[in-house]
Amino acid sequence: MAFSPPQAGCGRPLLPMRWLSNIRLPQAAPQASPDQRWRVGLDAQHQIAVVEPLPAGSSAAGDNWQGDWLSPAGVDLQINGGLGLAFPELTPADLPQLLELLELLWRDGVEAICPTLVTCGIAELRQALTVLRQAREQHRSGRCQLLGAHLEGPFLARARRGAHPEQHLAQPSLETLAERISGFEQEIDVVTLAPELEGAGAVIEALRQRGIVVSLGHSEASEAQAEQAFAAGVGMLTHAFNAMPGLHHRAPGPVAAATLQGNVALGLIADGVHVAPSMAVLLQRLAPQQLVLVSDALAPYGLEDGEHRWDDRVLIVEQGSCRLQDGTLAGVTLPLLETACRLALWSGDAGSAIAAATLHPRRVLGDERPIEQQLVGLPLAEALRWSGEASSLRWRRAA
Repeated sequence: MAFSPPQAGCGRPLLPMRWLSNIRLPQAAPQASPDQRWRVGLDAQHQIAVVEPLPAGSSAAGDNWQGDWLSPAGVDLQINGGLGLAFPELTPADLPQLLELLELLWRDGVEAICPTLVTCGIAELRQALTVLRQAREQHRSGRCQLLGAHLEGPFLARARRGAHPEQHLAQPSLETLAERISGFEQEIDVVTLAPELEGAGAVIEALRQRGIVVSLGHSEASEAQAEQAFAAGVGMLTHAFNAMPGLHHRAPGPVAAATLQGNVALGLIADGVHVAPSMAVLLQRLAPQQLVLVSDALAPYGLEDGEHRWDDRVLIVEQGSCRLQDGTLAGVTLPLLETACRLALWSGDAGSAIAAATLHPRRVLGDERPIEQQLVGLPLAEALRWSGEASSLRWRRAA
């Protein structure tokens, strides 16, 4: 399910414009200079009409942003719920609260999400997909957009299932896939699976034929098995390092294979708990263009710390981290853009951190345009302005 980006011409408008100057754009490309400054022209409707680079040392007229960053809003490819709602448990009665959650996400700087459905029963899954369809039909300004769902399971390795309920895991096959997604194929954007499982190859091929991104996750895959999966069309790692073999000098595993591949997105939960800050920075430095920040937020997102329910289990939330009663790490309650600020603090690279939360998720879903093209046609009030040094990065709406 694609974005509906603003449409605009590429030529310079002839009407007078308001100009913003001395702006930085987040770009993780090796050739991009973090010191490159830009200016932005706004039309009479306060939409971005022109984005053009400034020559070094230029003092072009316009509102001086003093080197602040401009970006589109965030896109979260992995979020499991919020305000007490778990997406796999959605019923028609939850629709008003779901719309309220989408308004909260918009206020938290997130333009769009792939609502993530962890492993659950078939009937529950299909009901949740139906409710999400109904919510999409009620999209309006001021609400986060619901993209296609992210099915995290049920084709997962039992030894790496984490907090996923074992009784609902399934062996990959076209029949079990059809039972779950038949009639919803156009409303699913991402599927996480363990590619080493028998039968996974046929499922990967079927998903790729439908234009669905396949992500390696909750997997025991070796480096060689991961390489085979990437050759077959798997294009992402789900929460890199978590629920998969880690980096080891004699057994590099899927993280090393994905990094060396060069075009596999590396989903990362940058809360400082799921992955140590030093390892998050290492991944950023090894593959800045591949890094994609995800929140992995659970149902208590937007609520206070304490004990919360997750299906029939108790979820303990403390300082933004969610664990089951047995100590199993289950997710977070941190907003997506907070993880970008944390990564910038750890690495000192604000531009790359911003890009990982705002630009790179769009690339996973097929938007390959450079940032200056993505910004043209966007109302300034829907863009983000990032201020401060990397150690104190903060954001707000740009207007």
